[in-house]
Amino acid sequence: MLTIKDLFDLSHSLAGEWLATLTWPHEALGGIGDLIRALGPNLPAEEYERRGEDVWLHKTADIAPSALIQGPCLLGPGTQVRHCAFIRGDALVGTGCVVGNSTELKNVILFDQVQVPHFNYVGDSILGHKAHMGAGAITANVKADKSPVVIRQGTERLDTGRKKVGAYLGDGAEVGCNAVLGPGAVLGRGAQVYPTSYVRGTVPANHIHKADGTQVARR
Repeated sequence: MLTIKDLFDLSHSLAGEWLATLTWPHEALGGIGDLIRALGPNLPAEEYERRGEDVWLHKTADIAPSALIQGPCLLGPGTQVRHCAFIRGDALVGTGCVVGNSTELKNVILFDQVQVPHFNYVGDSILGHKAHMGAGAITANVKADKSPVVIRQGTERLDTGRKKVGAYLGDGAEVGCNAVLGPGAVLGRGAQVYPTSYVRGTVPANHIHKADGTQVARR
């Protein structure tokens, strides 16, 4: 369940064709900015507006005047960027997404219809189609000892070789309010995380992670 194809329907992102050439999500984290720079100049000029260096915004995107957007960045059709949102660059945001008030994005891919609508931090992460993070939920992307992040699934270990890795949310994953996804957390498709939980390692597809750390299959 840890591969790109296990987690994501690649038809729901402009990054899909590129992601299909990779195996593991962490392999994408070092190339998001370059991907945006490659995609941007080829976007239809009648649909996308270029603002500043390496920033391409769809003309139907709804962006609050108080939002700050730094490049490289690409925002898709119908996406909302609300009051005081901060996009720090290397952010590819799909169609119909919500980047909410005081939400911060950095080095991310948000597939179509992702919602991070209230006080979220999402860094060095990939969020699949229709993934949703409740108010105050965040991705922690650096270990306390600054060592490279290792992704764990049971007894298996996948060394990313990267000091900054946030979380991967499979299509339709739901994260409750004020939950923290630890470095290298992986939520399978349709997984749910209860509010105020801390998630380390993986939550299998269509399972629930409870606040006490137990995991059960969704009924």
